[in-house]
Amino acid sequence: MTTDGGAPAPLYITGTGTALPGDPVDNARLDKVFGISEEWTDLFVGTRTRHFGWDLGTGEVLHTLADLCTEAAGRAVAAAGTDLQDLDFLVLATTTPDRLLPTTANEVADRLGLDHLPTYQIQAGCSGAVQALDLARALIASGHRTGLVIGGDVTARFLDPHRTPADLPAQELVNYVLFGDGAGAAVVSARPDGEGIGVRALLHRFTGRGRPPGQIIDWDGPVRRAPGRTMLSEDYRTIEAEVPGLAGEICWELLDTTGWAPEDLDFLLPPQLSARMTRHIVETLDVPAAHEVSCVADTGNTGNALPLLQLDRLVPRMTAGERALAVVVESSKWIRAGLALEKHREAEPNR
Repeated sequence: MTTDGGAPAPLYITGTGTALPGDPVDNARLDKVFGISEEWTDLFVGTRTRHFGWDLGTGEVLHTLADLCTEAAGRAVAAAGTDLQDLDFLVLATTTPDRLLPTTANEVADRLGLDHLPTYQIQAGCSGAVQALDLARALIASGHRTGLVIGGDVTARFLDPHRTPADLPAQELVNYVLFGDGAGAAVVSARPDGEGIGVRALLHRFTGRGRPPGQIIDWDGPVRRAPGRTMLSEDYRTIEAEVPGLAGEICWELLDTTGWAPEDLDFLLPPQLSARMTRHIVETLDVPAAHEVSCVADTGNTGNALPLLQLDRLVPRMTAGERALAVVVESSKWIRAGLALEKHREAEPNR
């Protein structure tokens, strides 16, 4: 199930769930609160709404990462029809844990009533959900039966409601319109129970040697008060230039691994940095037979949650035998990642 050869270990996604905090925040609201031009956001970013776990007026945190991940996980477990006590492991991927210790993964396990099982927390950007599935594959190949994969991010520590555009350089300002908060989860198994979407190939590869990062998120803490320190910066122009080409490499490598042709694809889950960039990437990939499954225009970029939010939208649309590619690019230090998915086809009964 990796692109490095060898017999693939079976991995199936049997249930998915998501969580988005509060009401959607549209571009008019961002314009009113931060003075960020609604017309500029519509034209250059294309994202219509996003959700925040904090109050735009006061900055008060209303939904933590643990809140969102627990909610998404509960929905995924219910969708899979799995008993919580049957879970053998939990893997959580995030850029923005609620604190260093205890880990958000263990906070979520506690809230779900889980105990006596291995838990893992992966520090990652947008590719984290794929990295978590890669770890889940290894755990299932080692003998575990069923596990829970979660991805999520929150922006409360990095977007300041008291700043104005006049205070912000462009590499900070763009983050106020790109990002939103959210979490997604998937129950995974060695058996095609529930939804039974098989992971036929999985790509996760660091490709950033010698390349400057496209995004930097600095550490939180007292040093944040240092004058001129930037907590969150985005080299949007470089990302816009590099991601389409990387997405094409991912797409063709996954097709080569599975032996599928472009016309065999029923669905495409493209990278989700912004709605405008997603449209450009889909046009560049040129797989016209595949139906696009995107969410970024409605949710904003939710980081580690994004592939799982897309997957949650894909699940009710897939029928037996249909195929999909999920393409993920992490621009913080350039990771190529992706999934080749196929809806399980029940074997014909003996006659």
